[in-house]
Amino acid sequence: MKTYTELSKLSKFIDRFNYLKLNSKIGEDTFGFDRYLNQVFYTSKEWRKVRNFVIVRDNGNDLGLEGYPIGGKILIHHMNPISVHDILQRNEAILDPEFLISVSNDTHQAIHFGSEDLLPQDPVERKPNDTCPWKTKEKSK
Repeated sequence: MKTYTELSKLSKFIDRFNYLKLNSKIGEDTFGFDRYLNQVFYTSKEWRKVRNFVIVRDNGNDLGLEGYPIGGKILIHHMNPISVHDILQRNEAILDPEFLISVSNDTHQAIHFGSEDLLPQDPVERKPNDTCPWKTKEKSK
């Protein structure tokens, strides 16, 4: 089982992503005809309460990592996929912050479908004449 405690030991964004990624297939059945169950769950008072707790705990940062603020809607990702059975049986783990993390929509999509292109990128460090290939370092000195 993946846990917030283990995830928080990883200091790099890419390492946290690799810990969480699922490599699911687009169109892969999750809740199918029982989709209404997770919609009921995600509008419950219990979910809203734990969701707010996780956002505050993670300080609104993507994957809970300082320096990666989520500018748009904050999603809460179940680090271990949940099932219809979990919801019907009211499995305590689905409301346990130890198994939840704040993510941006792009990071959430990347976790599920493995597209690292969606992840936040570090700014490119610019250097003198890096856009002028005909200028060499010697000429710029």
